[in-house]
Amino acid sequence: MSKDNKITRREFLSYSAVAGVAGALGFSPLLSSCGNSKKTAYVPLKAPGEYYIPELPDKAADGKELKAGVIGCGGRGSGAAENFLAAANGVTITALGDVFDDRLQGLKNTLKDKYQIEVADDKCFTGFDAYKNVIDSGVDVVIIATPPFFRPEHFKYATEKGVHSFLEKPICVDPEGYRTVMAAAKQAQAKGLCVITGTQRHHQRPYVESYKKVQEGLIGEITGGNVYWNQPMLWYRNREKGWSDMEWMIRDWVNWKWLSGDHIVEQHVHNIDVFNWFSGYKPKRATAFGSRQRRVTGDQYDNFSVDFEYDNGVHMHSMCRQIDGCDSNVSEFIQGTKGSWSSTDFAIRDLQGNIVWQYDSATEDAAHQQNDPYTLEHVNWISCIRNNTPIVQAEETATSNMCAIMGRESAYTGKSVSWDEMTASPLNLTPAKMELGPMDMSIYTVPVPGTGK
Repeated sequence: MSKDNKITRREFLSYSAVAGVAGALGFSPLLSSCGNSKKTAYVPLKAPGEYYIPELPDKAADGKELKAGVIGCGGRGSGAAENFLAAANGVTITALGDVFDDRLQGLKNTLKDKYQIEVADDKCFTGFDAYKNVIDSGVDVVIIATPPFFRPEHFKYATEKGVHSFLEKPICVDPEGYRTVMAAAKQAQAKGLCVITGTQRHHQRPYVESYKKVQEGLIGEITGGNVYWNQPMLWYRNREKGWSDMEWMIRDWVNWKWLSGDHIVEQHVHNIDVFNWFSGYKPKRATAFGSRQRRVTGDQYDNFSVDFEYDNGVHMHSMCRQIDGCDSNVSEFIQGTKGSWSSTDFAIRDLQGNIVWQYDSATEDAAHQQNDPYTLEHVNWISCIRNNTPIVQAEETATSNMCAIMGRESAYTGKSVSWDEMTASPLNLTPAKMELGPMDMSIYTVPVPGTGK
């Protein structure tokens, strides 16, 4: 029996004090400015043209028909497939792959019933090698939404074959996967491919406009920040009769660290990524703690607290928790020498607390019909492909992914972890056998930091 999500991933897209409206915000040049009438001189952090701003129309640019394959047909893969179809005209899905046939058939039926897209039986593939068959089936693009552990190899193969990738986050769970992604990203750049990752805040209009204002210098030089993803417990699946060890773990993947990376990697990477994106900084050290208090299955923690120290001495505090009955907060706060920005209301305040700029959601809602960032990331992806404008987000996302891995390993061990030692670490969470059968479950234990005395 499964425990239903109490709050879904989509509902938590920008959960905060104003979460009820954040997911529906639009975008246009009309943004509100508040505060004193006196002109303030701002020094840009970067000049226009030195940072990337996506174009976010309601639909992608028209152009050649694109055939997509979907690897991983569960909830996120099915959602991404529908986002892809909503993002543009002249796109379709021609191949499906999943370890489990029931997952594949679920998406296949949805495509037929809802979109009149009938994927041929000979383009439906199951098993651990299904990804190769999907990529080799003649698709132009591939949506990679398997459990996170599998994504580096799937991205690597798609890149080798010259196929554009939508790569759901997180894109790795260990240093070995990180290095695989970084190498594939460089290859994708060399081939002129378009790779968009599922860090959807990069395609959420209030975040994009906030980023522009921070780069324009409205909060000054960034001196620190706090990022949060605190929510009730996520779903889990109890083992059912007939399931092997491997099948149970994959069907319950979000609770096992080798498959998900733990929730600091699987989920909280979004918030860590926002600070890295806005600041342009890279951490040199993480010092963390965490624990397991309420989780039902798996071998993960259910809370983390991390102090990230960046190359320039700036510190950012990261906090995430998945426990029922506790306060929820999914947001980011960034402090600068002239003011601060917060995603709770997408506002910039000066050092006295006066709002000097705030995102105008009402105007943006009136200007756009499509405000879902899960769809807008596909809008940008398809437009880049059709306009022959290469883009590869995998390296940037892998950096934030590695930050989360650093925090996880510091909490697990009770030791401070440096960027250099973590990126060079031989840590590899790959199981001894990749098959639907028995596993040595004794190695999947909850980490205990320190001496244990």
